[in-house]
Amino acid sequence: MLAAQGRRVACAVSGGVDSAVAALLLRRRGYQVTGVFMKNWDPLDEQGTCSIDRDCEDAYRVCQKLDIPFHQVSYVKEYWNEVFSDLLKEYELGRTPNPDILCNKHIKFNYFLHYAMDNLGADAIATGHYARTSLEDEEVFQQKHTRRPQRLFRNRFEVRNTVKLLQGADLFKDQTFFLSQISQDALRKTIFPLGDLTKSFVKKIAAEHDLHHVLKKKESMGVCFIGERNFEKFLLEVSNTKSVTNFVFFWPLLTVYRKISSSLWPTYLEPQPGNFISIEDKKVMGRHKGWFLFTIGQRARLAGLKDAWFVVDKDVSTGDIYVAPSRDHPALYRDLLRTNRVHWIAEEPPAELVREKMMECHFRFRHQMALVPCVLTLNQDGSVWVTLVKPARAITPGQFAVFYKGDECLGSGKILRMGPSVYTLQQGKNREESPKKEEIDKIEPAT
Repeated sequence: MLAAQGRRVACAVSGGVDSAVAALLLRRRGYQVTGVFMKNWDPLDEQGTCSIDRDCEDAYRVCQKLDIPFHQVSYVKEYWNEVFSDLLKEYELGRTPNPDILCNKHIKFNYFLHYAMDNLGADAIATGHYARTSLEDEEVFQQKHTRRPQRLFRNRFEVRNTVKLLQGADLFKDQTFFLSQISQDALRKTIFPLGDLTKSFVKKIAAEHDLHHVLKKKESMGVCFIGERNFEKFLLEVSNTKSVTNFVFFWPLLTVYRKISSSLWPTYLEPQPGNFISIEDKKVMGRHKGWFLFTIGQRARLAGLKDAWFVVDKDVSTGDIYVAPSRDHPALYRDLLRTNRVHWIAEEPPAELVREKMMECHFRFRHQMALVPCVLTLNQDGSVWVTLVKPARAITPGQFAVFYKGDECLGSGKILRMGPSVYTLQQGKNREESPKKEEIDKIEPAT
């Protein structure tokens, strides 16, 4: 405890129960804790659904309760330039982005890290993520904080005794998926106080310390710093207004929006009507208001049809969305994908992959999905081919393939290409097995 008294930790506080308990635990360990609330989104919202100001107030009350200093810092510009603009670009390319992963990479574990070290004189930062590292707290404080120049490739021998990112003890809440793009330098200076705890135990700690105002809040399910928003309703508003409009986008299970002036609204995200087309017989099944409203695996509600149809593919060049009449249609399953250059957290890249050019591991492309066994094949540009042991449902370009070995999160790469679906392979096999017309004629002449 005496050694801890001089250690200064900047803890990100969001107004939620997890970050509140993280700050509490750091305080109990004897560290000099400062709570920092990051404002990364302009809260303008005439309908009053934006929660940023309320979250900031809740974070301030946590710091008051714990008797620790409170700071607020704005990264609205940085979030727009490095996270949100990328999201717009991904939709333009027909992909489905994951802004939370980029938010952690660029905002929390970059701008916040440097702010804490340079402006607050912190020795380490902390967040309420359910994750662990291979360092003990005292080892974190011994790490030097350096600003390395950003390069395409990291020197494999530049960093000795690399730090590993490990899954949290609560595997259901484990958030290493969202941390899979953070840098080695950031990881070396980070403490995850909740890494060895379960969510239920964290709530118990909050209750015991009278943090009821955050304990009773509904758990956030919205995109990083923006929240939950309605998507299609917003799009209708966009098509009917020319003044201040809402911006929204969809990504799996989450919908968000922002109010921006029409002068800032990118034309490539305006409604672009197109057809729903059956993957089986190429029949037009209906119309949609824009292919960027849909992601692979999502249910497509077709007018006049009671049966459920699901999105299996998109053609950005024509605006067509291909659909299939079953949630588990073989057109939704694939066993091959390619990423962009992978970001490796500890080894760049793993020695086994360099040596063998192939490596067995596990991966997921959605948070909390079951880990899937796979084999990675390394390409010269640092990207990888991922071959799955068995086909997975709704692999989606733009999402991140996150790789694991045991309880270690190795890193991730953005999914750019996919192999043929099981349905496509079945169709090809059926054509190969079908006798050619000439052969049929020889056996049974036409009459």
